[in-house]
Amino acid sequence: MDNVKKENGTCGCGRSPTGDCIGWHMLTEEEYAAKTDADKAAMFEKSEN
Repeated sequence: MDNVKKENGTCGCGRSPTGDCIGWHMLTEEEYAAKTDADKAAMFEKSEN
């Protein structure tokens, strides 16, 4: 399954895997880089429910 960002989401920083703001703009570059693909997929799945 491909994660698809919402075109009109609320994320302004571009880091959210869903397109909606999930607070990842507050992460440092190191913290953001440490997010795994599994973390990103989990956030996408959570937003779908």
